[in-house]
Amino acid sequence: MKIVIASDHAGYALKEQVIPVIEELGHEVVDVGAGGADSVDYADYGFPAAEMVANKEADRGIVICGTGIGMSITANKVKGIRCALVHDLFSAKATREHNDSNVLAMGERVIGPGLAQEIVKVWLETEFEGGRHGRRIEKIEVYETK
Repeated sequence: MKIVIASDHAGYALKEQVIPVIEELGHEVVDVGAGGADSVDYADYGFPAAEMVANKEADRGIVICGTGIGMSITANKVKGIRCALVHDLFSAKATREHNDSNVLAMGERVIGPGLAQEIVKVWLETEFEGGRHGRRIEKIEVYETK
């Protein structure tokens, strides 16, 4: 899969720590920034990452800021995005199985690198279950066309 990844300054260090995990799993990584720890606005990086997923230029996306909240709000403004803010392994698995999330948000100030790396592994390796969950996703997609 092609995975787009983005962060603001507060998520930069964690982004750099999860990129090798994504690559070790055999996925291609497209890093759209930020390029360091100098203060930037999360929306300037979250929107391009989410748009790449929505436009099918990437299969999934990962966005990281201090808490993950700003990035998740930003990504979810893009039509077709189902971004889940995740800080535990159960939620990482459930959001793939039940919500078919296509963007993962995490907060560097909330979780450490070891847990973040495990979350990324679980999220990338878990498949969508479909079935009754597919019906629910279709309702979201219909609503987005209004």
